[in-house]
Amino acid sequence: MLKALVVDDASFVRDLVKRTVRQRFPVIETTDAQNGRRAQSLMSRTAFDLILCDWEMPEMSGLELLQWMRQQPQYENVPFIMITSRGDKDHVIEAVKGGVSEYLGKPFSPEGLSKKIIKVMGRKLKDAMDLSGKSMASPADAFKESANLLTRKPEAAAEVSAESPPSSPRPEPLAPTRPTSARTPMSLASVRFAESTLKSVVKDINLTEVRVIAKRDQVFPGILDQAVVDIEIADGQMARLNGYVHQLQAVDKRQDTDFVSVTIRFVDEDPKKLEDLSRFVARFRAGMR
Repeated sequence: MLKALVVDDASFVRDLVKRTVRQRFPVIETTDAQNGRRAQSLMSRTAFDLILCDWEMPEMSGLELLQWMRQQPQYENVPFIMITSRGDKDHVIEAVKGGVSEYLGKPFSPEGLSKKIIKVMGRKLKDAMDLSGKSMASPADAFKESANLLTRKPEAAAEVSAESPPSSPRPEPLAPTRPTSARTPMSLASVRFAESTLKSVVKDINLTEVRVIAKRDQVFPGILDQAVVDIEIADGQMARLNGYVHQLQAVDKRQDTDFVSVTIRFVDEDPKKLEDLSRFVARFRAGMR
């Protein structure tokens, strides 16, 4: 069996990556770590054939782990895929200089992740799959398929909710929806999915989820789809918050409504991100008064 290490501070993302690897490449055994420091400890005791790692994590970042790894003789040539919401050119260049094998932006599709793994592992993966009698052809992703069945990739109609993962904290109730007044400043949010981006306005937000309103004429996600919410928390400072689609709901009780409410449940456990989010929530609440 080949061995892969999945490193991310968000348990939801770790589970998603492991599920994709397990379904697509049954010859790869996965282990996970919640930050670079824990990964470093595991890598010192076990030889891994592939590292799949987030960038922003507490204690030790993905870049720091990559730089340490390339200094270890046994990991000098082991593939390292950086999976992160930080896709700007400067960060890509920094990762390349650090010795990254491939770079995958969040949110990602199972197929997108699979292609990166095939690319960096090459013959080693193909030989292992051939020996086990498994095909390299891409099967339907069961997790994605179940989400699509549940939502039918909605055109924004009735409300559909997803049960929270058992480990998710219970969110505080969101404030009731009310019309936007001229005195209430609008906070814009860009919500990125694997194959589309939703332009929206923040209607309410707390430390566990955000509710945004978007025009119906855009491409909407399915329940449980990965999401990255980009919010400007200060002048020129963007917060990139990882999450998943928890709820889709028509704003009006009419089938021809022009607006759709989308609730994104956050999955980040990075203290720095939570601190930034807390300050933004405080300012947002103050502006609603």
